[in-house]
Amino acid sequence: MTSPGTRADAEAEDLDVEEALALVKENPGPAHRGPAHPGRGGHGAPAPHHPADAHHRATPWPEARATAERAARAAARAARRTPVAVPLDAALGLTLAAPLAALTDLPSFDTSAMDGWALAGPGPWEVRDEGVLAGHAEPAPLTDGEAVRIATGARIPADTTAVLRTEHGRTDERGRLHPTREVGHGQDIRPRGQECRSGDQLLPVGTLATPAVLGLAAAAGYDTLTAVPRPRVDVLVLGDELLTEGLPHDGLIRDALGPMLPPWLRALGAEVRAVRRIGDDAKELHRAVTASDADLIVTTGGTAAGPVDHVHPTLRRIGAELLVDGVEVRPGHPMLLARLKDDQHLVGLPGNPLAAVSGLLTLAEPLLRTLAARPAPEPYTLPLRDAVHGHPYDTRLVPVVLRDEGAVPLHYNGPAMLRGVAAADALAVVPPGGARSGQEAELLDLPWAAGGIGVCFT
Repeated sequence: MTSPGTRADAEAEDLDVEEALALVKENPGPAHRGPAHPGRGGHGAPAPHHPADAHHRATPWPEARATAERAARAAARAARRTPVAVPLDAALGLTLAAPLAALTDLPSFDTSAMDGWALAGPGPWEVRDEGVLAGHAEPAPLTDGEAVRIATGARIPADTTAVLRTEHGRTDERGRLHPTREVGHGQDIRPRGQECRSGDQLLPVGTLATPAVLGLAAAAGYDTLTAVPRPRVDVLVLGDELLTEGLPHDGLIRDALGPMLPPWLRALGAEVRAVRRIGDDAKELHRAVTASDADLIVTTGGTAAGPVDHVHPTLRRIGAELLVDGVEVRPGHPMLLARLKDDQHLVGLPGNPLAAVSGLLTLAEPLLRTLAARPAPEPYTLPLRDAVHGHPYDTRLVPVVLRDEGAVPLHYNGPAMLRGVAAADALAVVPPGGARSGQEAELLDLPWAAGGIGVCFT
């Protein structure tokens, strides 16, 4: 006997993650609407002076995002990751790597759409003593002039001509049933196969597994879904000055990124395998990076050129290829993206919290979304309700709330601040030079604010 899910699994035997990813690109999904960690590489203090050629090496913000997507596509080709069979209760947020084909007719038998009576022929009707309930064995056929009490979802007796709703019938002194309004043939009966027939394709490859998709899969007979596996991520938190509990003291501060990054990365579709605190130890960082077999390593801080900024030296030591070394965006300018192996990358986030958020949305989000074969959100714009100061040369990402078809910029948007983004619905993309009140700005939804699949943090 074929178990639920087997048919789709068989159809996907020759479909790898790269092909599923390509199908998602061809069929993009619907539009989405919608404490500090000032380690090295942040922007809590005035930016250090850079020679002119150093600024020119920084990658423009749109190009950095496109580079991350291209890197992920190359990694998917190199890895040739095999789709996985995932139980329905663990599949939320994954991308289908096989079409969802119905394993049964839906409904699989004629059912009552309402509580009432199943009727045979014209009335009035004699009513059987025993009713018909959902989940019970097939009831005996009806004869003309006969009715039986029936519950919503119960199997329709053979030779039933209609269902009369409870509120549309009355019984006389002899117990016979009469309609209080006209009864149409087939009324309130859901015929077998009304929604689909066995073998019908319900959803294509590349569909995101939303709660509704999981419900449809269960109704269609599935116990598992064939899906693109989640990208595996290891997080390395750098900095000797970080506390994991209690109040800041004696020059030590609370680590904000350790608690924030794992759920945010999960919301982007990743499987976070480990969160390690490395401190400012170059040897330990080298060991952690070279020992990891994750698809993506995310580091925090240490991306600049200070005496304890060990990310660049470590990447040089292992022969990594720097794909993005600085981005023309504020906050978050010293973020980086490196290829460690054909199928492994590292995203170096600045140490300041909002700068790290900028790095997540600029580099980690497009890379993880592409690896997970998730559809890209359609870009959208809204008018800014207030003017926003810009950087002379770089793009700015500014937390906003969405109100009445407009975006209201929030205060507390400095690189070391989380107060603004904690209240935000999105980040507004402000071009160099700033934006005036009423000017349309591109918006990047935050995972939990889009009201979609990103709210799953487990």
